Amino acid sequence: MATASSDQPTPSSPPQPPLYFFGRPWPDLNEGLSYTDIVRRTNADLTLIGFYSSSYKNSAPLEGWLHRIRNGQITVEGQVVRDPNTILREGSIVVYHRFPWKEPFAPHLLEVLYEDDDMVAINKPSGLQVLPGGLFQQRTVLTQLQWKEWRKPSEFCSKRKTAQSHPVPVHRLGRGTSGILLCAKTKLAKVSLASYFSEGTANAGVDRDDTELCKARRISKFYRALVTGIPENDEVTIKQPIGLVHYPGVAQGLYVALSSGKPATSKVYVLERNLQRNQALVQVEIHSGRPHQIRIHLAFLGHPLLDDPLYDVGGQPKFYGPESTNDCFAEDGGYQKPIQPVPGDCGYHLHAHQLVLCHPNTNETVKITAPLPQILQIQQELDQSRLAEYTMMSNSCR
Repeated sequence: MATASSDQPTPSSPPQPPLYFFGRPWPDLNEGLSYTDIVRRTNADLTLIGFYSSSYKNSAPLEGWLHRIRNGQITVEGQVVRDPNTILREGSIVVYHRFPWKEPFAPHLLEVLYEDDDMVAINKPSGLQVLPGGLFQQRTVLTQLQWKEWRKPSEFCSKRKTAQSHPVPVHRLGRGTSGILLCAKTKLAKVSLASYFSEGTANAGVDRDDTELCKARRISKFYRALVTGIPENDEVTIKQPIGLVHYPGVAQGLYVALSSGKPATSKVYVLERNLQRNQALVQVEIHSGRPHQIRIHLAFLGHPLLDDPLYDVGGQPKFYGPESTNDCFAEDGGYQKPIQPVPGDCGYHLHAHQLVLCHPNTNETVKITAPLPQILQIQQELDQSRLAEYTMMSNSCR
């Protein structure tokens, strides 16, 4: 089986220049959204407001749903209904129409670092969300991938049958994280590349020799980060489980360092220490892909990302107070933005710097490197022994 493995970081590998840029400026307003439900077995007295306030209480408070209904944003069987006490019958089709809104600022230009008939790697800017969610339903990487006209395989190419209308991301990066995002152009590539990422996460909890795991890996992921404080050791492996806890303003819960969570493994290499500023430049290789893993693991180590608004020492949130939301609602009827930090808040310095993987079709080694932001570049000269150590990497597929 082919592998793409690494025992040492490679911070000095020069990035390839972008092949080209693409991206369409965002319109002032998005297209809005519609959420359709079919009323299942119900009591004879189930009202429209009762249905929404109980089924979607995480979307809006009671007064917010009353506002939406009276504002003509709900249809029942295709007809606008403004009476919140309308009785619903089993099988009724109800639709909540979220009017178009102006999404927060997000970059729109994307750099293409690598492209072939199977996959494309882009350099995602910080501040751009990968997939739709929350306030960002249009201003996402996925939308730009959908808007672009992609070259189709020739009529006689065997990949034409499995080609998708547009590339799709096979993993995620946090909104505040920049760097390499890998996208699949065919259905077969999507399955293969997604399995590379899932294998690493599955093996995080397997009790096997590190060398054995390294040889079996088909993708290696390297990130560059700026952390607070001065790490004592040059290298450290973090094997801290990550799990969900209740957190105000995040309906599905917040990922934190949690002993009862799922296994996660990160390797941290210190590249540069800045004693004057009490911060350090590090490279992180992740063997698993838990949400916000690097932010949580570095904070758990005692060195949170510089300017991370959410995670503090120990891999826990800086804010752990009561719910800050109440019956007041925003202009669209939903909850007002929470005052405490949430995972999508930016400000930290984390960059997906390099991917080394086995090509899903040819089985050859592909090495992709994204340019580093100035703040994440090594500012001081490393001694020759450290420099040699940090440029070692096994690039071959075996």
